[in-house]
Amino acid sequence: MSTPRFTLGPVLSFCGCGDDGQWRVTALIGLAADDPVPTFQRDQQACPPPVLLVKNARHQFLRYDLSCPLQPQERTVSFGLADGTVRWHFTVPGAGQVPHMAYVSCNGFSDPNGMRKLVRPAGAVWADLLESHDPAIRNKDTVLDKEQLWHETRLQQHQVQRFHLLLMGGDQLYCDSIWQDLPALRAWVSLSRDEQLRFPVGKALERDIDNYYFNLYGARWLPPSRRPWDAAQPNRDCADALARIPTVMMWDDHDIVDGWGSYSPQMQQSPVFRALLCSARRAFWVCQLQHVLTDLPALPEPAVASRDPLYAPVSWSKQLQHDALALPLLDGQPGFSMAFRLGPVALVVPDLRSERSRTQVMGPATWQALQRWLGVLGSATPACLHLLLMSSVPVVHPKLTLAAGLSNLLGGDNVLDSSTDDLKDQWSDDDHEGERKRLLQTLTDLAEAHKIRVAILSGDVHVAAWGIAYRRDIAPVDNWSRIYQFTSSAVVHPSLSGLLDKLFLGYLNNAAGKIQLIDAQHQVEMMRFPGHSQFMMAARNWLAVEVDPASDGKLWFTWRCEQEQGFSNHLQALG
Repeated sequence: MSTPRFTLGPVLSFCGCGDDGQWRVTALIGLAADDPVPTFQRDQQACPPPVLLVKNARHQFLRYDLSCPLQPQERTVSFGLADGTVRWHFTVPGAGQVPHMAYVSCNGFSDPNGMRKLVRPAGAVWADLLESHDPAIRNKDTVLDKEQLWHETRLQQHQVQRFHLLLMGGDQLYCDSIWQDLPALRAWVSLSRDEQLRFPVGKALERDIDNYYFNLYGARWLPPSRRPWDAAQPNRDCADALARIPTVMMWDDHDIVDGWGSYSPQMQQSPVFRALLCSARRAFWVCQLQHVLTDLPALPEPAVASRDPLYAPVSWSKQLQHDALALPLLDGQPGFSMAFRLGPVALVVPDLRSERSRTQVMGPATWQALQRWLGVLGSATPACLHLLLMSSVPVVHPKLTLAAGLSNLLGGDNVLDSSTDDLKDQWSDDDHEGERKRLLQTLTDLAEAHKIRVAILSGDVHVAAWGIAYRRDIAPVDNWSRIYQFTSSAVVHPSLSGLLDKLFLGYLNNAAGKIQLIDAQHQVEMMRFPGHSQFMMAARNWLAVEVDPASDGKLWFTWRCEQEQGFSNHLQALG
């Protein structure tokens, strides 16, 4: 039997660590609809038959169970086709070990012209992450710097790879090309706004939109031009990373269309936008969350409270009770917010898009579900030491008052120029300030009451940066309310490099120097980027999040920032 030609994958997904000591990992693959289903092995043992997630006229998407028991020491697990032609590896932490994690965002681009200006290849940052991750695949000319060498003893001693989890904080896929690639939507763009709002979506267009999203995952995550998996010369790209490190993914606007959720209520509720959301949601459920499509509740018509969509909450534990590999979605919320407990570390991944509008980030039911889970976490045994919260859009970021004011004058709803919507996306926008206060109050209350260090991981803004939010009515000594945010963006999308970009970067750095007073208690402050003269590091980058084995739970955050020659390291510790 010849090696099957995958149309997607394998893409590894982390489903959690159960009470039974199983490290739950799945692998997604896509095949042509009429291709035979291959058999997979894990550590030379046959995997259970795969679960069919969805099948249409052209493709089928399958999920394989690669779960394995935790052992006293971390180890590398092999998996691949049963005939042995192609094999991959991922690393499982030891029982009680805090997983080593890498964080990325913005895996794509809106404008191909921007990619042509890159000095280095589009996948250069992925290649650096992979070489840092796996000594076995390093280029013979790779020279490790002193920070990277810190990890070599552990990797060589246990013959493992560096990272156990790959956190992907949004924009895993850039779907903005749909406006040009589908003729009906290309025609829609040229219509007047009134005509756009009334434009009907028939069955044929609905099917075309649905197929477009599903096909785009294969085109972007496993491009047809890519060398096959069994080629003598390996690839070092996004596909390679997705096959080597189990992922935790949450969508952001580009996984739907640029600026999703920050257009006018009339546009968000138009037939075209509703069709885009429904199809993007279906593809996200299958390709990023790796769930069976028929398990996804249909998206109901929202109950509109003037401006904000309010969907009925879902009891996900009941909805997915038959699926032992279901992600830990929070009960009682309509979106895909999820949370993991990883020994002394908790990872919370809120969905900031499903219910978004210009005046809402998360609906009331989602806030209640999040606060309920955090309340249980605070009293859990054993105690949690660190909470990592993934926020696709930065909570701690310069407040761009002048730019926001100008954008309000210019209006919005232009899908080909969503600069207005990008500003409306920010937690610091005036319309979202109330929810930002609520989030900071929730996190600081948890940290103060239970002595948990809280850090936010974020992306979206195409720069590397860090900052803090804190209670200004508490002395800074041993101030548990200090919330650290680490922004890493982007892994593929170009950073701010053009002339207009550099002017905006100067404005951004100037605004970053001003402390934001959120309310009588809280304030937000950007910090100068480690090893850099400015607040914002305009470079493509990725972020490592790793526990220091020589300390009592200290975490190290290490950015790897792309330079014209090589990469630079920028470190920050959180104890």
